[in-house]
Formats: sequence, structure tokens, C-alpha cells
Amino acid sequence: MEGNRQVVLATETYGSGESWEYVAQDGAMERRRDGRDGASGGGNYVIGVFKSVFLPQGYPESVSADYMQYQFWDTVQAFASSLSGTLATQASLRGVGVGNQEATVAAATITWLLRDGTGMLGRILFAWRKGTKLDSEAKMWRLFADVLNDFAMFMEIVAPHFPASFTLIVCTAGIFKSIVGVAGGATRAALTVHQARRDNMADISAKDGSQETLVNLAGLLISLVLIPLVTDNPALTLSLFFLFTALHLFANYKAVRSVVMETFNEARLSIVLQQYLRDGRVLSPADANRQEPVFLDFRRTASIKYGVRLRDVAQSQEELQLALKNNSKPYLLGLKNGCVSVCLAPQVSVCDQLRAASQAISLRSLLQLSPAEESDAPKKLLTLKSPCPWEMVCNSHSLMDRMFEAFLKGVESAGWQTHRTLLDWDEWRVQWKSKTN
Repeated sequence: MEGNRQVVLATETYGSGESWEYVAQDGAMERRRDGRDGASGGGNYVIGVFKSVFLPQGYPESVSADYMQYQFWDTVQAFASSLSGTLATQASLRGVGVGNQEATVAAATITWLLRDGTGMLGRILFAWRKGTKLDSEAKMWRLFADVLNDFAMFMEIVAPHFPASFTLIVCTAGIFKSIVGVAGGATRAALTVHQARRDNMADISAKDGSQETLVNLAGLLISLVLIPLVTDNPALTLSLFFLFTALHLFANYKAVRSVVMETFNEARLSIVLQQYLRDGRVLSPADANRQEPVFLDFRRTASIKYGVRLRDVAQSQEELQLALKNNSKPYLLGLKNGCVSVCLAPQVSVCDQLRAASQAISLRSLLQLSPAEESDAPKKLLTLKSPCPWEMVCNSHSLMDRMFEAFLKGVESAGWQTHRTLLDWDEWRVQWKSKTN
């Protein structure tokens, strides 16, 4: 009958997870899910509540594609770290005299204050020296922080076995943990910026805190079972610590490896540029991130200094003219003692910064080539070679004139963000004259 015919009046969705429709039937309007009766099952309701409590609003569209994989491994590492922290805390308390009738409250308090005080100083010094690196190399410093945290907890566990050096050991561990706090917190913020896709950094950060709190609660419950087992059993304590540490480091490695950042830092730009110079192919963000190193490299190599003072590039009028040769861009490059320095003008754009960094990376790559490696080096790179450093700089300007525009279009097509960078630029800006008398 005509009166029983159903007419869809409207449809609505909640992200990509739920779809509803409003149906007119017998003069009334009913709300149904996916064309069926609107009552959802208990399982769907529980899942919905769990998602709303622990995942950002609008998930998965509101976050980066690597969000869930990263959060899974981050949860695993947080759980392992929570259990390791319990073992370290128990050892520290025993070391300061908890349970020892001969220990005094004053001695324990002084040890604790010294540990906290040295940690505060370490936090300030590390933020001063390495604060700018935590944005540009977030994955590397994130992993470094977790390795250092495990080492600090190991020191706390073994400290009670060296009573004469206990205070020194726990103070050193306190410094390491303060560095972990700065590096871990700052890099977490940098990764949150990457994950946010709807200006929802606060929501992602809050839900990340909820996830970590839930994990720590689970770790606390398991710790209640562990503590009676490991008390007065150093061998079992160390065995469990190494087990949790191995899990913690593995999960951290997988977590940082799962992050796919679409913004260039020096390492990612170098990887993409080297491939382009080799065969003209532009790597996607996923391919370049897989090749990006995540461990700190302490080897001495040719370095690049971004945003330096003019005297770091040219120390005389003649050198300034050489730096300006064949150069029409708002930046200057110089080679001094195996180091590539880049000086910026006040009007430099992000595109100019990318070009300057690409040029500097090309020069550094040439400086690092050994005679045996030259046969496998890209031919475009070898065109820069010259016994005169300033001639190499001039040749690099010509190389960028020929290839950078096509390179920039290629990286944009591949999905890279070019409206901002994570290159570690200093704040010096220099206004120079094109010609000097």
C-alpha cells in the first residue's frame, strides 16, 4: 500500500564509523542504522565508548595514517617501561635505607634531594644545548631518550650493591632521567604535531595521556604481583629487568620506525635528493622514512650549519664577491674546513630554504666522497668537483638552476609538504649588497 512505503528523508554519518538514515513511514520519522533497526548491539556500544574515551575525536580521519601503528607500539613500550620502573624504584628505596633500621631519615632525604637537584640542572643544560634538535630529529631523540631511560633504571637497580658510591650513581641516574624527561616530552609534542590533521593537537595529547594512564594502571596491578617475588632476590630482579628492557627497546624501535613524516628534515631531504640525483626518481614519504636513520651517529662527518653569521661564510670582501658569483638567491654558501655554511637574507622564503639546504647537502655529499666511491657517485654530483672551494660553490648554483624547480615539483607530487620544513635553521639574517666597491 502507498501508506506503507518507506521514504529516506536524510542520511547522516559520524566520521567513517557510523552511518544512519531517517525514514518516513506511516507519517512518522524513524532513525535507522545502515537501513536496519536503529538499536545497535551491545558490542558496538562498548567499542564506541572505548573509542570515544581513548581515541581522538574523528578517528581515523582526524589523525595521520601512521597513528594507530605508532600508538600500538608506544603502548607496548609504556607497559614495559612501567614494570622496569617499578623494579628500579624498589631498588632505589632499598638503597636509601627503607627497611634498614640503621638508616636515618636525614641521610635518605639528603640523597633524594641531591638526586633531584642534579636532575634539575641536567634538565636545564640539555634543553639549552639540544632544544632546537628535538623538532628536526624527533624520531632519533625519541629513541635516544628511551635507551637512556633504560640505562638510568639499570643504574638505580645496581646502585644498592655499591654502598660507597650509591649517592653518585643515583645522582647520575637522576641527570639521565631529567634528560629523558626533556627529550621524551619535547619529541612527543613534535610527533603530536605530525599526527594532528584537524588542528586537534590538544585532543590527541589528552587521549595519549589517557592511553598511557590505562597502561600504567595495568602495570601497577602486575607490579603488585611482582614486588613480593623480587624482594631480596637480585638475580630475579635483573632477569626481569633485562626482559622488560628488551621488550621496551624493541617496541620503541618499531614505534619510531612506523612514523611517516611528510616534512623535510636534513636526513629525509638528503635521502630524497640523493635518489633524485642518482636516477631522477623522487621517493615518497613512506620510502624515505624507512631509510631515515633513527640512531644517533657520533662519527665525525662534514657538517652543515644553517642560518649562520656572514663571517662564517666570507671573511673578506673578496670572499663575499666569490660567494655572490653566479648567485641570485637570498642566501650565501661557503666551505670552511670541511663544513658547509649557509647564510640567509631576511626575505628568504621556505622554497629558498629548501633550495639552500639541497645545495648544501649536495656539497657535503661531494666532500664526504672517498676516491673509491666516486665511480658510483651520481654524475650530476661530480660536476661540482673542483680543487677550489669557491668554484665548487659556484658550480652548485648552476646545478640548482638546472634541476631544483623540477625537483621541487616532484617532491610536491610525491606527497611531501613544502610550505614548512624541520631544518635546523639558526636565527642570523644578513642583508648584503649585490656589488661592493
